[in-house]
Amino acid sequence: MAKGASSAKGADVSSRIEGAIVAKGVVKTYDTGKVKVEALKGVDLSVKEGEMIAVMGPSGCGKTTLLNCISGLDDLSGGEVFIKGKPLSQMKDRERTRYRAEKIGFIFQAYNLLPVLTSAENVELPLVLAGRNPKEARKMALEALRSVGLEQWSLHKPSELSGGQQQRVTIARSLVNKPEIVFGDEPTGNLDSESSKDIMELLRRLNKENKQTFIIVTHDYTVGRVADRIIMMKDGLIEKEFTPQPF
Repeated sequence: MAKGASSAKGADVSSRIEGAIVAKGVVKTYDTGKVKVEALKGVDLSVKEGEMIAVMGPSGCGKTTLLNCISGLDDLSGGEVFIKGKPLSQMKDRERTRYRAEKIGFIFQAYNLLPVLTSAENVELPLVLAGRNPKEARKMALEALRSVGLEQWSLHKPSELSGGQQQRVTIARSLVNKPEIVFGDEPTGNLDSESSKDIMELLRRLNKENKQTFIIVTHDYTVGRVADRIIMMKDGLIEKEFTPQPF
């Protein structure tokens, strides 16, 4: 009886959670056996649907750990994360994996493109692995490449592309399944300043056109200022947040 009441209460609380992602008291501790490192010390964060935020701070402050925790890549040591009102802790491993594959996109600093595949083949790969019809997967891949301005490079392999073009292919791959939320961990970290600017302008355009939620981890303020809001972290906690000045 008490257990049922508790479950009902938990369901009632989650039903009142609004936003694409809400983190409440998130704690992440790494235990090496000899020492415990508290990477996150009770982080509260709320991200609205369609918002683009940048998570910034010095190296080791916990920004990548926060991204991994709120995206479901890492388990929490404490607290809770709600994705569109549903607590991650109530998702079984298979459900969480399926949700990441269908509703979430990831853009990393490393392009992680397979060198033997063309741009189109790299973009359609997650769809093919998920069992999508090959013709439909290719159509969706070309559409995603078109959205990042690379449809004419669809038959080129990564070695035939510049760094900026390779990152655009990576972005197309992350968006091909039309995710609701896109996570980026230093997405311009391997690019020069001009290519970095082009990529962030592209992400901002896609954010506005598709009304997708973007959460970008970066150490570069010129990247962060493109976002609607900057979250500054220090020592495993959010130190402050603010709206960046327009260009």
